[in-house]
Amino acid sequence: MNDTIRGGCLCGAVRYEISGAQTVGGDCYCDDCRRSSGTAFCSHMGVAEDGFAVTGDLAAFAKPADSGNLVTRKFCPTCGSAVVSVNSGAPGLAFVRASSLDDPETFAPQMTVYASRAPSWAPPPAGRPTFPEMPPPPDRPDAATA
Repeated sequence: MNDTIRGGCLCGAVRYEISGAQTVGGDCYCDDCRRSSGTAFCSHMGVAEDGFAVTGDLAAFAKPADSGNLVTRKFCPTCGSAVVSVNSGAPGLAFVRASSLDDPETFAPQMTVYASRAPSWAPPPAGRPTFPEMPPPPDRPDAATA
């Protein structure tokens, strides 16, 4: 996936382009993702932050995650569409909402996190790694990033 990927918000006031490949991606059932998405989970596509270019204004809301890391969610101030988030525990990465992609097939979920919080009416899909909470990052077995 080395072609430019594009996406944006519902009203079209915010547009973005991604250059480079997806580095990580998955579905998150944590309480914050559930509430910010308006459904059971969020699908996030992690990309290099320096390969994510946005046009238009974004509003932001920052809140500490379970880990204590600060997650800043950015969204269109006109229509409210979630676009991207950044996490202080994952410097250099932008977590694009897969629902905002022009072509959602460019997203490849690799895992499910916080599966223990999935509601009975929206269970995690089978067939990929699933974690009850957030697993520690590979380079820091003692810490979580969400």
